[in-house]
Amino acid sequence: MSDNNSHCVVGVDFGTLSGRAVVVRVDDGAELGAAVHEYADRVIEETLPGSGVRLGPDWALQSPRDWLDVLRVAVPKALAVAGISPGQVIGIGTDFTACTVLPATADGTPLSDLLPDRPHAWPKLWKHHAAQPHADRINALAAERGEAWLPRYGGKISSEWQFAKGLQVLEEDPEVYGLAERWIEAADWIIWRLTGVETRNTCTAGYKGIYQDGGYPSEEFLAALHPDFAGFTAKLGGEPSPLGGLAGRLTAEAAELTKLPEGIAVAVGNVDAHVTAAAADAVRPGQMVAIMGTSTCHVMPSDQLAEVPGMCGVVRDGIVPGLWGYEAGQSGVGDIFAWFVETSVPASYTERAAELGVSVHEYLTSLAAAQNVGAHGLVALDWHNGNRSVLVDHNLSAVIAGQTLATRPEDVYRALIEATAFGARVIVETFEKSGVPVEEFVVAGGLLKNPFLMQVYADVLRRPLSVIGSDQGPALGSAIHAAVAAGAYPDIAEAAAAMGKRTPAAYVPDDAGADAYDRLYAEYRRLHDHFADGELLHRLRAIRNEAGA
Repeated sequence: MSDNNSHCVVGVDFGTLSGRAVVVRVDDGAELGAAVHEYADRVIEETLPGSGVRLGPDWALQSPRDWLDVLRVAVPKALAVAGISPGQVIGIGTDFTACTVLPATADGTPLSDLLPDRPHAWPKLWKHHAAQPHADRINALAAERGEAWLPRYGGKISSEWQFAKGLQVLEEDPEVYGLAERWIEAADWIIWRLTGVETRNTCTAGYKGIYQDGGYPSEEFLAALHPDFAGFTAKLGGEPSPLGGLAGRLTAEAAELTKLPEGIAVAVGNVDAHVTAAAADAVRPGQMVAIMGTSTCHVMPSDQLAEVPGMCGVVRDGIVPGLWGYEAGQSGVGDIFAWFVETSVPASYTERAAELGVSVHEYLTSLAAAQNVGAHGLVALDWHNGNRSVLVDHNLSAVIAGQTLATRPEDVYRALIEATAFGARVIVETFEKSGVPVEEFVVAGGLLKNPFLMQVYADVLRRPLSVIGSDQGPALGSAIHAAVAAGAYPDIAEAAAAMGKRTPAAYVPDDAGADAYDRLYAEYRRLHDHFADGELLHRLRAIRNEAGA
């Protein structure tokens, strides 16, 4: 319970399918109330809302109206659940998926409001992968020219990021590109709506906008990609603002929308994964936080700068000021398990799960957990949504080896869980071989609810897993940043120590299981390396796209 005099902050997490708000007590990080609002349009993948205009393969869009509805619905509801007076709130912080980016006018109006029947006028969600050919060209030219920023991104930038998506808009709809006076991360756009002040945060600028050592890629480089792309960085706003900083004050309009007091502190925008480090009190060098949900993002502060092959990026001050922040990731994890349940589970399993009063996921997990390691005879590649790290190729696709007529759904389900754990091990080993030690592996996100999956990860990684002490990691992290922006703490590290929550070594590897998984992991690496060049998988994707045109 909250006393009537305690100061509180609000954290708002804008996810892939929904947004959630949490009210947090500043003194100790106690979560007093939370609310979730599901997006009406969710992920727009096939046709545009209203007009029905069809989208191409690998498209993923979102609607700004859904984001504003989170502020309108979830924030007041969280306040009501918390049972506090709005006057106790001293600040609000937000986080977003990244790179979720949108074209807008100079006053922040989304072009999707003005041109609702033009696909490129809509915000591109992080998992929009239709810009892969544009990312390939950027990478090839950067490698050819020896661009100094390329090693900071493991040798490749992603199709998910600002420049690849921007180049796609220019080349496929130059009129929309010309009308886009701003190309802005949703993380910064929502802050603009709250404060009336346009800011750009250090995190998304560095990891998704190729902002390194005080600048973006040169106009000369961009012009070599396309003459009209030379001025792209003019759409990206001014110098990025530091994390935990004060972006501005809540406007009267935003106060009416959220039912929060006008003039409270609004923290600089942030990314869901990176802000979760504060929620887990994991902001010291060597603490790798894996935020495991539909995808997994791995973030880690370090006092060392190194070139890690296939990392998503290393950015000075990218997680906490004063340290280098590393990011890697897996672009499909929970999404893979959901895909399998939705497409590949027979009715008899669904019926049996209903009889037992459990979800299909829980039923499959119970069957899979009863097996010995390797009993299914399978090994899978977790590339159903491409590979973010360490191959950085979203045109890769999944492989499952070893299936026979005796293979059952629980066998494949377990193999998919193991594949994602193997993918995480590749990332950890790549960091450590590059001279960036991982001292602690901390897990956050929705997949914490599956103890069997957590034990598989502990065994595969051969290391203890610490776990965050909150079900709302990103929202709690945003609230911690809000407390710093409001002046309640001098910096993120001190605020995280007071308000963050983590249980060390919650899962410990089983020696016998770890030994058995070493054998399977060796086979995973053989499969991984065999298909890493993408030749076969790219050809299959091209055939699919041509057949579906």
